[in-house]
Amino acid sequence: MKSEIKVPHMGESITEATVSTILKESGAFVAEDEEILEFETDKVNQVLYAPHAGKLSLSVNVDDTVTIGQVIGHVDSAHAEAPAIVNDTQQKQEVIMVEKPSEEENKTLEDTKQQGSRIDKGRFLDDLLSPNDEEEQKPVAQESEEQKKQEEPKAAEAPQKNMVPPAPRKAVKRNAGERKESREKMSKIRRVIASRLVEAQHEAAMLTTFNEVDMTQIMTLRSAFQEAFKAKHGTKLGFMSFFVRAAVSALETFPMINSYIDGEDIVTREYYDIGIAIGTSRGLFVPVLRNCDDMSFADIENGIIDYAVKSENGAIDVSDLQGGGFTITNGGVYGSLMSTPILNPPQCAILGMHTIQKRPVVIDGAIVARDMMYLALTYDHRIVDGKEAVTFLTHIKEILENPASLALEL
Repeated sequence: MKSEIKVPHMGESITEATVSTILKESGAFVAEDEEILEFETDKVNQVLYAPHAGKLSLSVNVDDTVTIGQVIGHVDSAHAEAPAIVNDTQQKQEVIMVEKPSEEENKTLEDTKQQGSRIDKGRFLDDLLSPNDEEEQKPVAQESEEQKKQEEPKAAEAPQKNMVPPAPRKAVKRNAGERKESREKMSKIRRVIASRLVEAQHEAAMLTTFNEVDMTQIMTLRSAFQEAFKAKHGTKLGFMSFFVRAAVSALETFPMINSYIDGEDIVTREYYDIGIAIGTSRGLFVPVLRNCDDMSFADIENGIIDYAVKSENGAIDVSDLQGGGFTITNGGVYGSLMSTPILNPPQCAILGMHTIQKRPVVIDGAIVARDMMYLALTYDHRIVDGKEAVTFLTHIKEILENPASLALEL
């Protein structure tokens, strides 16, 4: 009996997929629930499994675009068993005949071994130091008076009159070598990322405002409570949880930053879903932490770790990437000192974190070294005015510089 293989449903907004990897070729025998191929979409990757055991037949190739529900092959259960493998003991073994050397040959071989084990040290050093076998080493003789005279530097001769200057040398044409290039098809995820970035550039009136935050108190707090936090919650206390909590406080104070344009209307969200940009080997993903105003520091840290693992393994769900009213991206993990993040439509703002550096800062008239970070807030000027954007970022800065206010919910 033949069973059809169809492209499975992968999410409400996904209508097509690309065949990224074929794990079992046509004609191969597969077991039930064995991985056959992998699909790539604009949001997630999904593996297709064999419906039952049998002989596989596929009608698609790598990089083919398929639609949801499309028949792409079948499994023939009439050939459920693979051909038996011939036992090695049943195969004929090749016999190699080795001829025994004669006594005379053995004697010659023994003499050779004995001669080869004796090395004349003097002869060895002579051969090693000799620059050329064909050239005899000559003793160094004393230089004759005539040779010394020849080697003495002569006074520079006066330049002759009417001397013709030498012609300029022609440039030597060097072979630049072969210019090699490689070409590969853009992945589905990369095409979608490119499209959305261009869309953001064309549709939004993006502007970026900057500030810097003193991270010294957060660094001290993390060092003091890191071990206790990890022992209780099973995860490290990172920086992102402080930024998420600070962003929630700022969004509550400046609700327009939590808005988006819908036609001729401005819609303001009354919930706090924050996207966390995660870079993986497969591309950039922005999964969303829901109801961040109800999340603890441990909830935030565990949620981000869970999303990071799923994103890297291609196991992220489409629903995890949908929605979100505000995004935080951390270029500091790659060493970025400053950047201008691009909006994630239809959101109207994104916060950029950067690397922490020791920098001289004036405090109470004295120059001291502090752990400083540059902050960048890119916003849609169609919705958000400059004053609102600057005060929003200043609010985040003030909370981060006084992290105790987060614990006391001030």
